[in-house]
Amino acid sequence: MLEKEDIIAYSLGLPGVYEDHPFGGSIVALRHKANKKSFVFLIYAHGRLHVNLKCEPLRAELLRQTYAGVIPGYHMNKAHWNSVFLDEDIPDSEIFGMIKISYELTKPKRKAK
Repeated sequence: MLEKEDIIAYSLGLPGVYEDHPFGGSIVALRHKANKKSFVFLIYAHGRLHVNLKCEPLRAELLRQTYAGVIPGYHMNKAHWNSVFLDEDIPDSEIFGMIKISYELTKPKRKAK
């Protein structure tokens, strides 16, 4: 089972990422340096740690149907964000994959020449 530190370390290993605490110390946001967009929110709610991750709507729904530990995003747009409980049935490799997708969906757009 992944811990908060594992999620932070993996995310900070992606290019151009920094850690932020926009709502005080209880919520950790991992953001792109170039556009300041968040792609990971680590939140304790109802006594459990979960991570909010951006996702394409069809994939988000598929993940919710596949894993009991994936639900619509807590305090987020339910179509585009999932909450992933780290103490549930989701393989670590799948969680890392979801983080990478969230990173890709929120990274700065390349300007066309």
